[in-house]
Amino acid sequence: MSQRSLPRRLFLALAAAALLPACAQLPGSAPAKLARIGHVVVIYAENHSFDNMYGLFPGANGIARATPAQSTQVDHDGTPLPELVVFGHDDKPDPRFPRLPNRPFRIDAPPVDKPPTESLLSPTHAFFHHIEQIDGGRNDRFAAMSTVGGYTMGYYDGSVMKVWQWAREYTLADNFFMGAFGGSYLNHHWLICACTPRDPDAPPHMRIRLDAQGRLERRPGSPSAREGAVEVVSGAGVAVTPDGWSVNTTQPPWQPSGIRPAATGPLTHADPAGTATSRPLPPQTARTIGDTLSARGIDWAWYAGAWNAAVADGMQPPDVRRSVIYTRGPAGSPNFQPHHQPFNYYARFAPGTADRARHLKDGEDFLRAITAGTLPPVSFYKPAGVNTQHPAYTDIMTGDAHIAEVLQRLRTSPQWKDMLVIVTYDENGGFWDHVPPPTGPGWGDRFGPGSRIPTILVGPTVKRGFVDSTPYDTTSILKFITERFGLEPLPGVRARMGDLTNALQ
Repeated sequence: MSQRSLPRRLFLALAAAALLPACAQLPGSAPAKLARIGHVVVIYAENHSFDNMYGLFPGANGIARATPAQSTQVDHDGTPLPELVVFGHDDKPDPRFPRLPNRPFRIDAPPVDKPPTESLLSPTHAFFHHIEQIDGGRNDRFAAMSTVGGYTMGYYDGSVMKVWQWAREYTLADNFFMGAFGGSYLNHHWLICACTPRDPDAPPHMRIRLDAQGRLERRPGSPSAREGAVEVVSGAGVAVTPDGWSVNTTQPPWQPSGIRPAATGPLTHADPAGTATSRPLPPQTARTIGDTLSARGIDWAWYAGAWNAAVADGMQPPDVRRSVIYTRGPAGSPNFQPHHQPFNYYARFAPGTADRARHLKDGEDFLRAITAGTLPPVSFYKPAGVNTQHPAYTDIMTGDAHIAEVLQRLRTSPQWKDMLVIVTYDENGGFWDHVPPPTGPGWGDRFGPGSRIPTILVGPTVKRGFVDSTPYDTTSILKFITERFGLEPLPGVRARMGDLTNALQ
């Protein structure tokens, strides 16, 4: 269309818009909001559902909005449980816990009355268990498909937490779902690549056994959820689907790893023969957010608490007892978790590569960069195990204090003025949540999303005192980073999930 065919005022407006950067054309639009963010920081905590930790948050879609059908748990045969029974390590009723009515209950109030400073039970959080717990969106089999029975229905009054106060000051997302069903291992991969690892040649003993309906095969005589914890044929170390997808915890091929070096192999590597129950995951080659950032020349880093100490611990001879990796003692051990380090599974970041040295860094490097104002445009921070809030090997309040301290450091950093901080959790830890995960094209696929998890967005351009109910999942973080820095999209990012910009002013 020529200039003569347009009114002069309209022509000048269109011409002026064409000269402006796309992100500046509409103040308050998603592109404009993105342009104000120069630094993205993701803090990745552990193993709590939204209802378990933020179910009492004012104005949020919490436990009070759960329907009776969502709250009432059923046995394996579909009949409502007459009561909730908590099972201990022997898969039998735990005498430390009373029998409870079949509904959500406060862990930190009578009759259970366990404070959040106490390290408590860790419900099973595995891929096929979780799918059955969700039960097509009914969320009514969490107690039946758990190692701890009715404990999955417990929740806290999170208002005692310091991070809760940050959520009140900034934005709490109450419709944010974990990227994949199951546990920490798989969800860490979904954080960096929106993908599930492949292990097509896994040996038979690592293959998950399913029945004719595609559910976990039960052991003969597996008890009612009133009598004992569910018993399935696929036990510890069983990680791979029948068609070769690695969905449950598998160790990295390089140190730090839960598998020690071979007696005659390089100390930098896990023994490829593995153990009696498992072997390391083969090096992965899927494209990650690190790859797409590097392709555009955007610097980034994965910072892990106790990374340097864990690397040194892992490279000890195989007969030397470890003091950092999967170790709560001696006192002061960071209890480093190798399966929380997703880039350590990918060939591009193998020992001796330039990308490993450049991008995989220690938590102390993170704290120093905050103070100096030298964080790269994209930072992921994984606290050491003792600071992740993971049930069973740490308590809620220790990690809460640590994350709150990191947030305060970030707020006083020279880079704060253009920063977005995303505090989120890898997965629900096996705890019940009443909101069904979205399904259907663009919302979900065979791998997820799973249950809701807490997510707090913090920064100078984040809305204040806001509860954001936009549908998000873990891949929304990748979508935000991709859109902000103009990266090649990762194929697993779910098209209909939000990009976090609704939380920005």
